[in-house]
Amino acid sequence: MSLDPDILEQSFDLVAPDGDRLMDEFYARLFVAAPAVRGLFPHDLARQKRKLLEALVLLRGSLRTLDAVVPALRTLGARHARYGARAEHYPVVGAALIASMRAVAGTAWREEYDVAWEQAISTVASAMLDGAAEASAAA
Repeated sequence: MSLDPDILEQSFDLVAPDGDRLMDEFYARLFVAAPAVRGLFPHDLARQKRKLLEALVLLRGSLRTLDAVVPALRTLGARHARYGARAEHYPVVGAALIASMRAVAGTAWREEYDVAWEQAISTVASAMLDGAAEASAAA
């Protein structure tokens, strides 16, 4: 599956200036969609929100050389598995992230952004799940 870096960059640049709101939207939506995952996160989400936003900024900057960050994504997937993340959480996280970006961007958001982000999130999730599986097999 090939990603469209231009569309991904353009859409992320719509919401990045309002990163705090994006993170607030995301976690609110995630915990409504999957209340059971709330226990996987610390009570105070400030650091977690910052880390996720930093990861998204890194992803945005790596879209044209995504293969270079796959090892880091695998490591991240293994770490998330240790925290209790499961394969079924990934689609919920992806849907909450896209819905949050759409909400923050407002009328500037286009349907093609949804499709591009679904593909990107699927690619990232696949690498993370591979890392989780490798860590599980090694344990």
